[in-house]
Amino acid sequence: MTEKPGNDASPTHADETAIIARDLIRMDTTNFGEGKSNGEVEAAEYLSAKLTALGLDSHMFESDKGRVSVVARVEGADSSKPALVVHGHTDVVPAQPENWSVDPFGGVIKDGLLWGRGAVDMKNMDAMIITALQDILGAGNQPSRDLIVAFFADEEAGGVYGSQFMVEQHPELFAGATEAISEVGGYSIELNGKRAYLVQTGEKTLVWIKLIARGAAAHGSRYIRDNAVTKLAVAVAKIGQREWPIKLTDTTTQLLAEVATILGHNPKAIGPDELAIETGTAAGFIRATLRTTSNPTLVSAGYKHNVIPDTAEALIDIRTLPGDEDAVLAEIAELVGPDIEIVVIHRDVGLETTFDGPLIEAITATLNAHDPGAPVLPYMLSGGTDNKALSVLGITGYGFAPLKLPGDLDFPAMFHGVDERVPLDALVFGRRVLGDLLLNY
Repeated sequence: MTEKPGNDASPTHADETAIIARDLIRMDTTNFGEGKSNGEVEAAEYLSAKLTALGLDSHMFESDKGRVSVVARVEGADSSKPALVVHGHTDVVPAQPENWSVDPFGGVIKDGLLWGRGAVDMKNMDAMIITALQDILGAGNQPSRDLIVAFFADEEAGGVYGSQFMVEQHPELFAGATEAISEVGGYSIELNGKRAYLVQTGEKTLVWIKLIARGAAAHGSRYIRDNAVTKLAVAVAKIGQREWPIKLTDTTTQLLAEVATILGHNPKAIGPDELAIETGTAAGFIRATLRTTSNPTLVSAGYKHNVIPDTAEALIDIRTLPGDEDAVLAEIAELVGPDIEIVVIHRDVGLETTFDGPLIEAITATLNAHDPGAPVLPYMLSGGTDNKALSVLGITGYGFAPLKLPGDLDFPAMFHGVDERVPLDALVFGRRVLGDLLLNY
């Protein structure tokens, strides 16, 4: 039974970070992809008002009807330092209420957790950005350097109406910035009972394709071998069942070496997959970064039970390691054969940077100050973020939305999953850690 949002949604003891995230969850900003969206207007206006209340000049940009991004600049104590972009997105993927134990857009707070679509991806971070700034500016302080705060539209569909639009049409807003932080990193995992934090220093390439099969339209009772649905089914099965080989990058090599040390393994005596599995819940992300993935996500064909359609289509979500896109597309074409048309719907770059430098040092020091002794490790994200668009401007992006999580919470499963939720105390931790980083870096 779906719980109504008012049952336990407004406990007076909740930190303001949870309240802001709850408010944002209640704004249904579902992005269905292919240009179909509920839009981000309400969330953009809400966040813009929060920024304005802090004395900032907040600006909203509409790329298409209802597709709104927000940008504000926070003056730092030393504006000669390169600026830091701190960004989130306000859109979310669809949720099917019948599959949830709570209303996915109710912003329910219960059992010490905030539940709802966006609780993790990524209205939690949006709220943490606001409350971290409130802590800094409300105390009469300035961040060490200029901060460019952005809340983008359309991230869940590749950022065409959000970060890509902003980078292409308003690059001046990001002038002077060399680095950025956003999702998905800074969260804790448990390794053999020891807490560690993963900071995202890379993300896989995004390639979304459509397969189109064509055949003869006919009555469903006829003997037809030229069946578009059958052709498509074979192609989809081949792609979905393809076991792509393991291929380590600098990031995954370093991560696995660190994990092996923490777990007491000889990395030469245990395979990458086996080692990744031992990271527990983090394996949901890490195993996918060791190889290309190609997952069928939508199939459509036909309009009546007794009519053989002349076309059938499928969407495939391909994530390759940076630089492998062309080789993977060539193999996909070989797998499905010449009778299947392949249309590239959206393609975006992969990213990878080294786990060093002043920002990484500041992130590590800040985490260690709030959770002493916990190792901080680099990792590659199996998905993608708006850092891809910012990279066009020469801005190096990292995933750092800090959360100290219980070891039994399957955090990767929360992304686009059912009953998405985040612990309230993790939001308080994130607010404090992020605030310290933004103040001092």
